[in-house]
Amino acid sequence: MKRIFSGIFLIFLLVITSLPTHAAATNIQIKVDGVVIPSEVAPEIRNTRTMVPLRVISQNLGANVNWSNSEVTLIKKNMKVILNLRSNTITKNGETSLLDVKPYINNNRIMVPLRFLSETFGCKVNYRSSTVTVDCEAVVINGVKVKSLQQEYHMTMGGVVQQSNSNAYNETFYNTFVDNLGSKVEAPANYSWMYFMDTPGTYYKDAQYDFLDQKGNSLKRFDMYSLVKAFSEESLVGYPEVLIYDATENQWYLFSETARESIHKLLGNGFFKVISNTIV
Repeated sequence: MKRIFSGIFLIFLLVITSLPTHAAATNIQIKVDGVVIPSEVAPEIRNTRTMVPLRVISQNLGANVNWSNSEVTLIKKNMKVILNLRSNTITKNGETSLLDVKPYINNNRIMVPLRFLSETFGCKVNYRSSTVTVDCEAVVINGVKVKSLQQEYHMTMGGVVQQSNSNAYNETFYNTFVDNLGSKVEAPANYSWMYFMDTPGTYYKDAQYDFLDQKGNSLKRFDMYSLVKAFSEESLVGYPEVLIYDATENQWYLFSETARESIHKLLGNGFFKVISNTIV
């Protein structure tokens, strides 16, 4: 009888250990460069790995995410990663490797190991109690590290100045500007902070972006201008919709509408902290 019981118990153990390991819910908090990343799906533990929703974490690390069928592509600067929900094989810039845990779906969110995402994009992961911190390298301009990105914009009465100290976030902003500068152009005849409607071809300043060093000095400044469209379409023919003024170089550039939308989308990630608000 003992032998029969031992055999049944052994079979039970073999069955249990062969089953896939389920994810355990956690109260883990994810911080990227000191900012808590909110998500509709909480991080989980599976096979001792912290699993996080791919899109929200990737975007907060400055990567673009594209999902087609079961394949996901992550792109940031010179890094391109392809992963498939049916496999734990991933491709980084053409070279394949294996994930410790295969991606899976939880509440319509793709879950992947946090360490994989962080280290792929050059960041370090540290665990302390129920908080996981992800620290990324600062963007470097002319050999000097950027401490913060400052955005300033004006309204009819007053304006707002806000700053971001997220390294990953600031790097993505900088790359979006630099990588999307078009041809050099002459300064427009009419441009201003205010939304004037005097003449067709007038531009108003959406905002200015200063990349600041440790002492608060500007290492690079980009001013974004948009074409005032309060005129007939015929009168606006030949005027580009968006211009960038590089204040550091005193040079104007063409800028695409798509790039402007990318900048506006980045603004919604919650990394900016208001330091001055004079809007009445």
